[in-house]
Parts: sequence; structure tokens; C-alpha cells
Amino acid sequence: MKKENLVFIAQSLDGYIADKNGGLAWLESVPNPDGIDMGYRNFVERVDAIIMGRITFETICSFGIDWPFTKPVFVLSNNVKSVDEELTDKVEIVNGSLISVLETINAKGYNKLYIDGGQVIQSFLKEDLIDEMTITTIPILLGGGHSLFGDLDHHMSFDLIQSEVFLDTIVQSTYKRKK
Repeated sequence: MKKENLVFIAQSLDGYIADKNGGLAWLESVPNPDGIDMGYRNFVERVDAIIMGRITFETICSFGIDWPFTKPVFVLSNNVKSVDEELTDKVEIVNGSLISVLETINAKGYNKLYIDGGQVIQSFLKEDLIDEMTITTIPILLGGGHSLFGDLDHHMSFDLIQSEVFLDTIVQSTYKRKK
């Protein structure tokens, strides 16, 4: 099976994934009365497992909701050593180089991976380990916050494979890494 690392994330017009305080309320700045998922369910059906960073994991846990994922979740962290008992069969803490982490996860039979979290996405990009990105742009300027993209040592080219407009104002574009 082909191994792929895929991103599905939202950003502001100015490229931020969280506001200056780490807030995400701006994600709901466009009314969505019918609860359109903008392709998220179809995307998740394509993946075998999720790799996320500690901050993303802690943010999800802070929502006070049931664990939202049915796929195995691997949390990249050098600080978190264990998870709450109710998540032990759903979440595994991993660390080390990204290549060794991927080898471990792939050896477990998970080959199509959803890469989530700003710092994790940036780390994967720095090592040229992202194959496809779906970026949903919300028409709001945050003026600062947590950037989706960080500094890179070299240019990276992507081909646009699809672009859609949701709710007459949100643009979602999917890019495939050109190698």
C-alpha cells in the first residue's frame, strides 16, 4: 500500500491556524446553519490513523467532549508520557525522529496518515514528508497568531488538484506535492 501523509486544516486569510491567544472561535465566523462538514468526513475515511502534536491533543481534550476520533491517534510529544485511562486504547504517545516515528506507525499497518497541528505540519514540511494538503481558508484576518507555515530551507512546489467554495465564501484547495 502506498504511504501518504495528508493534511486537512483551516487557516485565516492571513495564514493563521489560531489567534494570538491560541483561540479557535474565529473558525465559526461564517454561519453554517446546515452543519456542512466541507469534506472532512470523506477526508477522514481516506486515512488509517492520525498524527498530531501535543498542543493539538491538549486543545481537543480541553473541549470537554467525547473523544472525536474513531481512527488511532498518535501524539508526537517528548513531554506527555501517558494519556487518561479512557484514551489508552485510542491514543499512543510517540517520539523520536519523524522518520523513525513513521516507520513505527507504518509497521503497524497505518500507511495513509492525517498530519494535524501547526508545529507538526511545519516539522513534516521541513523534512519534505507531506504528500497532500487540503487547506480551507476562512475569510477573516486575524492580524497575528499561530502561523500554518514556518520557515523552510528550500522552496516546495505543489500542484492544485481541486478547489471548492463552501457557503459562498470559504475556499478549500487541495494540493499534491510536486517532486
